[in-house]
Amino acid sequence: MDPVEEVLNNPAMRAYIYRLVGDEGLNLLEKFPKEGEHSDEDLAAKTGINLNSVRHTLYTLYEKRLAEYHRIKNNETGWLTYLWQLRIDHIHDAIREEMEMVLHKLERRIVFEEENDFYICKECHDIYTFTVAIGNDFKCPNCDVPLSHFENEMLVKALRERIETMKKTLGHA
Repeated sequence: MDPVEEVLNNPAMRAYIYRLVGDEGLNLLEKFPKEGEHSDEDLAAKTGINLNSVRHTLYTLYEKRLAEYHRIKNNETGWLTYLWQLRIDHIHDAIREEMEMVLHKLERRIVFEEENDFYICKECHDIYTFTVAIGNDFKCPNCDVPLSHFENEMLVKALRERIETMKKTLGHA
């Protein structure tokens, strides 16, 4: 089976690609010629997809190392032509990098949640740190309703579970 087809038939990988490039990007991948390198203009002409959408998709895929190009210079005009090919075989690395980044953010978030004390407005449901609450005399800065202490234990527990699951998936545990 073609590697692009394989990725697009996998619901999780398709969802990842969709999040990156949207409907038109998926459409381009489905119609991308299987062999050789292609200019963005050729891809737009062959697929019927708007040239700007083709370029946006290619640059987005390039940022994740899922596409690559090389340049050819026309000696007469000095114009550069970019010839593109897909590197969909790098999708596992791209997803891993994304998961590592999310894991790092979750770890920072749990530190924030554990190191702070929180207060909530029962009226507008905004949550404030102790520093903000004390600076406003424990009244909501939006509606002046007294703030109540907010227990974030369930959130911390959920964050811990998610972090552990991700660490196991990534082989960190």
